[in-house]
Amino acid sequence: MTPAHPLHGPEEMCSAGMRVYRQALRDGHVEPSATDAAPCLVDFGLLHPALDDHNRFEPASPLAALHSLLRASGQRIADERRREDQLVEAFGPLMQEASPTAGRVTTLLTVTGKDQISRAIAEALSDATEQALTIQPYQGPNSPPRQDNARSLERDQAFLDRGGRIRTLYQHTYRHAPHVLARYEQLTGDVEARTLDEVTDRLIIVDRTVAFIPASTDRSLALEIRHPALIAYFVNTFDRLWHLATPMHPQAVHPPTLNGITPRQRAIAALLVEGHTDTDIADRLGMNVRTARVHIAKLATTLGSESRAQLGYLIGQSGILDQG
Repeated sequence: MTPAHPLHGPEEMCSAGMRVYRQALRDGHVEPSATDAAPCLVDFGLLHPALDDHNRFEPASPLAALHSLLRASGQRIADERRREDQLVEAFGPLMQEASPTAGRVTTLLTVTGKDQISRAIAEALSDATEQALTIQPYQGPNSPPRQDNARSLERDQAFLDRGGRIRTLYQHTYRHAPHVLARYEQLTGDVEARTLDEVTDRLIIVDRTVAFIPASTDRSLALEIRHPALIAYFVNTFDRLWHLATPMHPQAVHPPTLNGITPRQRAIAALLVEGHTDTDIADRLGMNVRTARVHIAKLATTLGSESRAQLGYLIGQSGILDQG
């Protein structure tokens, strides 16, 4: 199966395109099959079917191709300028009619669509120079799409390169997640991560000036918040959770096992005695139901329980919830 050709513009020619174009310039033509690896050459007008033989492709001269691409770029710039003029013309009368309070910064803004949310976060980080505080709850067993990982990695590294600092809170479930560990292996700069059994829903705070929180369960809506009192509240919440959390990066600290009971099992025990179902426990601690049940079974074995009711009693008698 041929891998998908990467999307790019003519200003960042892919290696396959450069190789095929050089071959065409050197030989005067290439076979149509050569364009399978680099369809961008046809899209950019660097290769075209020969007039006398449609079964081969001939190259445009680099000079002619450059002039053609520059004309297209100039046309796009002219179109954008015309669009700017149209926007000014459309909004000019409206600005004259706006009330004096209309110029104030919107403290709460709804952002719709995951792409738009990602862009809003990227724009906030592009202007930031101090710190980004993030809470990332468990999102299920599947890692985020690779292109999203690459985009956010590049965005975060640019922020770190400007002297920013990044602090991220995850659930313990992420301590051994390959895509998370790989991310921190690639980032360089003042970046730290810690974990807790439970965290809040997703939260991103940039330079103590703007925050983003979900506004729908599927995360297709978000609130962009610039209210100083709310920002201060979010920062205070983050700081308290941060001091309770266990370091994961750059130096991992592993909570100790006490009397054969792991920290994860103690967290499950606390939720069991509160009467939560297996599904509730899995959701709260960021794991699937099957994993939660495995932990519960191990906890029951360690305490010598033969039933769910007895397990709750033995947890109370054991004193494990008073430890750590």
